[in-house]
Amino acid sequence: MLTDKLIQDVEPIIEEIYYDDFIQGLIRGDIEKSSVIHYLQADALYLDEFAKIYAMLIAKADSRETVKYLLGQMEFLFDGESEAHETLARSVDMPYEEIIEAGEWYPSADHYIKHMYYNVYAKENIAFTFSAMAPCPYVYKKIAQMVLERNTFENDHPYRSWFEFYNDDMDDTVDVMFDIINRESGNMTQKDITVLRKNFIQSTEHEKRFFNMAAIKERWMEVGVNA
Repeated sequence: MLTDKLIQDVEPIIEEIYYDDFIQGLIRGDIEKSSVIHYLQADALYLDEFAKIYAMLIAKADSRETVKYLLGQMEFLFDGESEAHETLARSVDMPYEEIIEAGEWYPSADHYIKHMYYNVYAKENIAFTFSAMAPCPYVYKKIAQMVLERNTFENDHPYRSWFEFYNDDMDDTVDVMFDIINRESGNMTQKDITVLRKNFIQSTEHEKRFFNMAAIKERWMEVGVNA
């Protein structure tokens, strides 16, 4: 299946993400509060756009089952994933809603979401967009699994439940996306399959950049904005 190849393609990037300063800071429990806040401010905006992309794909869905899946994913983003965000907000002793009021599109997050929107607008087959979206839940699932397999956490570890959330709640999301990618790619040219692979690899790298963005508290240079 194509997704087996996609998983192989991104294994080196996944390993790099595991050793990213942001993930390692969560594992140790000593990540800077400002990095957690930066991540939440960016991710809240990102997830809102992710949900909007799901909504745009409804018009391109070819079955009731796919429509129901898209609607369910939108609900999860608006309600379910807030549990993981609340875990991070508690760790910095700030209300989540207060943190995300100052949300901003930092460079890496901006580039990532536009990569997905390009596929929505440029490609009719939803497999192209899913190949750009699937790395998000896949990376979170895989990283959470690796962290929990390689580390032992005390019950009171501030970020243990964050890893447990993504280890437990991503399977259905990933499975459906992968099923659609595999089914649709069966009728595609090799050129289109290459695009699917490129989308998946690029989005996995975008995930790496997103975490690093929070670790270094990335900002726009804004040269000349106030001139």
